[in-house]
Amino acid sequence: MKSSLCSLLFLAFASTAQVKPTGEKGIPAKEYFPFVKAKALEVMKTGFNAGDGYREVWIRDYNTFIELAAQVNKPAVLKENLLVFFRMQGDDGNIIDGFTPIEKIGKVAYDFSYSKLEPRYAGHKNTVETDQESSLVQAVYKYIQLTGDSTILTEKIGDKSVADRMDDAMEFLMKNKYNQQYGLITGATTADWGDVQPEHGWGVDIDANTHPAIDIYDNAMFIIALNNLTAMLPSSRHKWDRIKNTVASNCRKYLWDKHNQKFIPHIYLKGSPFPADFNEKDIYYFGGTAIAIEAGLLSKQEVKASLNEMIKRVKQAGAPSIGLTLYPPYPDGYFANKIMNPIYSYQNGGDWTWFGGRMIQQLIKYGFVKEAYEQVLPMVKRVKDNNGFYEWYSVDNKPRGSGTFRGEAGVLYTAITMFEKLNK
Repeated sequence: MKSSLCSLLFLAFASTAQVKPTGEKGIPAKEYFPFVKAKALEVMKTGFNAGDGYREVWIRDYNTFIELAAQVNKPAVLKENLLVFFRMQGDDGNIIDGFTPIEKIGKVAYDFSYSKLEPRYAGHKNTVETDQESSLVQAVYKYIQLTGDSTILTEKIGDKSVADRMDDAMEFLMKNKYNQQYGLITGATTADWGDVQPEHGWGVDIDANTHPAIDIYDNAMFIIALNNLTAMLPSSRHKWDRIKNTVASNCRKYLWDKHNQKFIPHIYLKGSPFPADFNEKDIYYFGGTAIAIEAGLLSKQEVKASLNEMIKRVKQAGAPSIGLTLYPPYPDGYFANKIMNPIYSYQNGGDWTWFGGRMIQQLIKYGFVKEAYEQVLPMVKRVKDNNGFYEWYSVDNKPRGSGTFRGEAGVLYTAITMFEKLNK
């Protein structure tokens, strides 16, 4: 968005007394931007794995830092990473979560998959998610926008083109994850966009204990992917536009709580994994709401109402930023995997810039520049304070999880460049 109004708003806000020194050394808040950008570029030069706690290149992460990666890598490198996912695509069209060099898989507990088309890597897929296929389509779209190289669409992987394989990926969702009753995409029960289900064990694979459900994140990601797919392949509009519009309409019909101006957490298809007296509908999903905004599911007024609700709940939680995953958190013990306990841990109320930064991007796109600037400050400040990017942050703003987390670096880099473009 390059409107003169937005430019004036940003310039006025950034130059007034409202922007006070907030760093420990009195660094003006707006001066965090150059540090964060430089640090992001530095981190991106060291690899494509999600962070220093991960060996894998994940598609859900790569989709959020490919813009950053394009600043320090040649298009051929970006393209090759995308092609690996297509080479490891399942016969049914499904897309893996991530790939790891075979010599580095070690004793990781994944049920690895392999492909004759890509012998260098082992693949894994957290089947509780329903965002891998959508993430890959979105990443290909971004690659073309960044490089202008649309030849990737005709690249042959085995006996199929990338264009055909993207269609296969969307068909996989329709054949295996589409619920006819609600006209929406399904997945396992997780905390918003997370990849850990409440049931026993590690919690990343669908099994006999899984409670299938419908949530806004999976469906918003699907809508964005279909928007991207039809933009890349206009001839596919006759096939996918009707499905996209149906899913979008049903998101509003079944998942949007108009009275409370929020998305409900889940529609359960075979019962809930939580106690009968637990009112899950009180929980606000921050990440899924941000992605729904990106998918165009909310009006400008509803975007502002969503932001107001996020700010309100961040204050209630005592959390550092609108990167908060959800509020209130699920009670201690509701997830078998201990990483989700106690409350405000990991995806159960941890603060993830990885999604908070995407909300900042949407606020800018919708013209809420002053608000976006206010809300990004705690995110960029902690990058400076911690001299780097971390996977998530505790409720008292302490860094947690993987360091050099490229998902955080990517979304902040993109958000900062969006602010900068308003001044041009």
